[in-house]
Amino acid sequence: MARRLLGADSATVFNMQEPEEETPNQEYKVSSCEQRLISEIEYRLERSPVDESGEEVQYGDLPVENGVAPFFEMKLKHYKIFEGMPVTFSCRVAGTPKPKIYWFKDGKQISPKSDHYTIQRDLNGTCSLHTTASTLDDDGNYTILAANPQGRISCTGRLMVQAVNQRGRSPRSPSGHPHARRPRSRSRDSGDENEPIQERFFRPHFLQAPGDLTVQEGKLCRMDCKVSGLPTPDLSWQLDGKPIRPDSAHKMLVRENGVHSLIIEPVTSRDAGIYTCIATNRAGQNSFSLELVVAAKEAHKPPVFIEKLQNTGVADGYPVRLECRVSGVPPPQIFWKKENESLTHSTDRVSMHQDHHGYICLLIQGATKEDAGWYTVSAKNEAGIVSCTARLDVYTQWHHQPQSTKPKKVRPSASRYAALSDQGLDIKAAFQPEANPSHLTLNAGLVESEDL
Repeated sequence: MARRLLGADSATVFNMQEPEEETPNQEYKVSSCEQRLISEIEYRLERSPVDESGEEVQYGDLPVENGVAPFFEMKLKHYKIFEGMPVTFSCRVAGTPKPKIYWFKDGKQISPKSDHYTIQRDLNGTCSLHTTASTLDDDGNYTILAANPQGRISCTGRLMVQAVNQRGRSPRSPSGHPHARRPRSRSRDSGDENEPIQERFFRPHFLQAPGDLTVQEGKLCRMDCKVSGLPTPDLSWQLDGKPIRPDSAHKMLVRENGVHSLIIEPVTSRDAGIYTCIATNRAGQNSFSLELVVAAKEAHKPPVFIEKLQNTGVADGYPVRLECRVSGVPPPQIFWKKENESLTHSTDRVSMHQDHHGYICLLIQGATKEDAGWYTVSAKNEAGIVSCTARLDVYTQWHHQPQSTKPKKVRPSASRYAALSDQGLDIKAAFQPEANPSHLTLNAGLVESEDL
């Protein structure tokens, strides 16, 4: 039937079939860019959890030896229609046991209880998704996912919904010509209708998005996301609904692989809140949100000595313990020096110890005259450094003492004190009474004899 449409300054005449004579689902071939997007959606869906609510197929403890993974006997097709027209996606799937079926639009699962879409499944394995009146929001990629214990498989059909302009339906190119123009977005001026415009639009879709984050104050925070869409979407970031502007601490980057990043360094308590990333293009917009929690920075305290090193004297050949106690936040690093020479590592005879309570010890097993001198211990952390110094004297035992004043036992071997731990024990408490030479007064720093 021929129908004349009269405009303000022009007239257009074209043939239009009656609804019962036309084929509403006009097929077309997707571009390579669209195919890449479809492949990304299918790859992600085949590896993501799905909502099982409403699925009538239930698997018990079925034997899987003779099972067959799902496969498509007939796949979904791609369609181009005008808004307001009905459309049906259908395919046929098989597998043993009977696969579960899930439908998705642009990667988002469609509920079987949807008011807009009707989902059906026949006994022969034919599955269909139908809507009686398409809208511009129905434009997108529709994926069916079939799953059973043997595996998962998916296929996708592209639906292109063309707008009907104010003058009536736009003329269709014969047999779904791939170069047919898509009517302009409703947001553009209706003038200059002969101006070439982009053929297809895709709403933004996030392929990668971060979850909630907890970052310590003063550290770096990075939020990465990846979005698809045609034309390429513009991204904006908000904190608690307010736009984030780039500055010295907030940077927005785009890498070559398409990953967008919001980088905050250093993070402060003011950066805590709900972040929203909004992707927008001519086809629409999409967004995701996350919460950033900023952990309080630990207060730094410089090291301080609770107990300092003490000047000590010891008889030649006996063990001696130089010890002190220090505190600080974070726990400080400990450094030992003898005179101007650093003690960098422990040996079997001279060992360095410390515990979680701040006790520090330099243990010398069997002191010699070469061990005498000034010892310095230093404690250092991010907040400061502190040192203390003490003298170690090593005395020679008197060799002309009366027989009755000599020790009843030989001097203790180093192995006797090897079990001493780093718990701040007094080395003298480990001696047996008879093992202590009664003629030595260590605290006085003198050697006495009954002969004198």
